Amino acid sequence: MIMIPRERPVLENLNSHYVDLSRLAEHCQGEFGSGCIHLKSPKTEGVIFFDNDAILNSVFQSKDEQLEGQNALDRLIEAMNEHNFTIHVYEIEQRKIYFWANIPAAREIYKDLRTEFADLEGLIREMNSERLTGFIDVSISDGKETGLIFFDSGQIVGGSYSWEKGELNNSKDSQELLISKVKRSGGIFRVSKISFPKGEDRRESEEDTMKPSRSIITMLEELMGIFERVVRSNKKMKQNFSTLLKKKFVEKAEKYPFLDPFAAEFSYSDRRITFVGNTSDERLAKGVMESVKELASELRILSQLRGELVFWLQKHQGELGRWGISF
Repeated sequence: MIMIPRERPVLENLNSHYVDLSRLAEHCQGEFGSGCIHLKSPKTEGVIFFDNDAILNSVFQSKDEQLEGQNALDRLIEAMNEHNFTIHVYEIEQRKIYFWANIPAAREIYKDLRTEFADLEGLIREMNSERLTGFIDVSISDGKETGLIFFDSGQIVGGSYSWEKGELNNSKDSQELLISKVKRSGGIFRVSKISFPKGEDRRESEEDTMKPSRSIITMLEELMGIFERVVRSNKKMKQNFSTLLKKKFVEKAEKYPFLDPFAAEFSYSDRRITFVGNTSDERLAKGVMESVKELASELRILSQLRGELVFWLQKHQGELGRWGISF
């Protein structure tokens, strides 16, 4: 089964004639961390799921073949010489990539349910009661718009929507908009169940109980201290540093819930970070650094900040390189 995010890709319309697939995968691992590469030609289609460290799964599909895993990856590399593919790259949050990578093995349990006979809200409630781990695939108005709702043991854990920009999200507003569109225009639903290989679904739950190390907290304190100094030195700033930072953390809270100021897990004050939540060193570093980088860009001080971070980047190049974090 070929299933890709419904949102806009982060890289799109690459021509396979000019692309080395192995190098593209390495670049995407370093640039985006986790996601998928989708390849499509008139006769053949494939997808490669990856995280920072490895290729997690691959699928190759043609009229005569349906392959998964290493065999699919080998066949895709071979097919690059036989077909002209259009390539899109999608970023998928690290916490959800293992969910996506197991979608190809999903088993369809309900097919082509139509709104004349099935209500989407009722179907969601039914999947909740059945403790589904899988997804509902929704096609609206003959496929003009589409949506996916993901479940983990009956709980909605995210979605992917053709009208959204970005990656898998948990937005209640997006789910309600999907339901509204279905009520207005009608739709077709497919429900699939995912059975994770034994042990593979532990990576996310383990991360949920991890505590970041003191060394990473110190590293991020140094970063925040430099960033704060650069912001405060700019006399054109009308809002204070703390307000700007909290506003950015609110924006990033859907992707990095531990940054949500209302959750009070992460706080920065007097050049010190206090963190009482659970996450990995990598996730904490990525969340803070993405926030700092975005805010610096919005404030038009990114170039100045990079200049101030030269020695900090050199000092921590080992950790940043291992996690594929760039500034």
